[in-house]
Amino acid sequence: MAVDDFQLPKSRAVNERLHALIPGGAHTYAKGDDQYPEHLAPVISHGRGAHVWDVDGNRYVEYGSGLRSVSLGHAHPRVTEAVRRELDRGSNFVRPSLLELEAAERFLATVPTAEMVKFAKNGSDVTTAAVRLARAVTGRALVAICADHPFFSVDDWFIGTTPMDAGIPSAITDLTVSFPYGDLAGTDELLTRHRGEIACLILEPAGHTEPAPGYLAGLRELADRHGCVLIFDEMITGLRWSEAGAQGLYGVVPDLSTFGKALGNGFAVSALAGRRDLMERGGLRGDGDRVFLLSTTHGAETHALAAAMAVQATYVAEGITARLHALGEQLAAGVREATACTGVGDHLVVRGRASNLVFATLDENRQPSQQYRTLFLRQLLTGGVLAPSFVVSSALTEADIAHTVDAVAAACAVYRKALDAGDPTPWLGGRPVKPVFRRRA
Repeated sequence: MAVDDFQLPKSRAVNERLHALIPGGAHTYAKGDDQYPEHLAPVISHGRGAHVWDVDGNRYVEYGSGLRSVSLGHAHPRVTEAVRRELDRGSNFVRPSLLELEAAERFLATVPTAEMVKFAKNGSDVTTAAVRLARAVTGRALVAICADHPFFSVDDWFIGTTPMDAGIPSAITDLTVSFPYGDLAGTDELLTRHRGEIACLILEPAGHTEPAPGYLAGLRELADRHGCVLIFDEMITGLRWSEAGAQGLYGVVPDLSTFGKALGNGFAVSALAGRRDLMERGGLRGDGDRVFLLSTTHGAETHALAAAMAVQATYVAEGITARLHALGEQLAAGVREATACTGVGDHLVVRGRASNLVFATLDENRQPSQQYRTLFLRQLLTGGVLAPSFVVSSALTEADIAHTVDAVAAACAVYRKALDAGDPTPWLGGRPVKPVFRRRA
């Protein structure tokens, strides 16, 4: 189908209704229709495995499913069976259920570098709890975030550092400072400049590039030397890097770590884990001032914890992490071959660990371009590929990868035309996609 013939009338109508009732038209900004070419933001009807169908009846091979949370594919039978079993037994009680103990035991067996765990429903809750705990145990106010990582929490201590800081007092924003990823000397300088003031260093232990040898161990030493808490945000690296996350792969133990996304395969569950002496500050067995660590009505819903247990069991039994890496390597090789054959290899670049691939769209001057991203996404959608990233799920087949590479090759041919013309505008079909964090709509 020619791209100009690809229309989504039903999705367009539903998007209008969504915007009339829901601010932004979605419950997560990264799912907003501003992240897609104009009038080509499909509204999903259902999904199975690595495929989703929109309300217009189109089927897509999907990547980055559930914003990276659905790593086993949609409606994975092992997960849905565990969930259905608990739904028939009740999901939320006035006292802890036995399943909470079993889920904690399973998690700590999977992540043996942690000694205690507390579950919640989303990543922001547990990262903010980790920050609160670090402030409590150190008696310090400042939080140091890694400047190179895009998101930690919806709460004020982080959002105040973004362009969307409306409604957040500067007094709160001023309590967050930043350090550069990979730069131990720069981080040491920050800690020295604010000696005795920084409660914690919080970062994703790995991202689109691998940590340099010794870097994470160096951060561990800096945190110890300066008396601050080291927090690993393992929302993305958890399970995708290894069953125990990046800390399990690289062998560096943080004081606290947070997990989510892949943990529930789309069901709402997150975890704060870490050292017993720190975590007990939020418990009933310490003798110091208590920390209001996490207290959520729905944090221990049995069906979500059952999903997490099933996910962890599946990862181990089926070697899911290795499969994600193999699929990602196959996809990356195919995409790179397609970009090379069409002469756009310096402009459409695949990056990241094989289990967590993203792509960069660069213009004629090899600068990041939202216009070229729009062109690329538009061509992929026409080819039946829904890919805000190239993050794989284990449900993908070789046929899915081949289909994706064919769609990429067709998109690259158009990309080449736009580069030769020095202007992608004729191929955009409307306004370009926009960054999530921006001051004005």
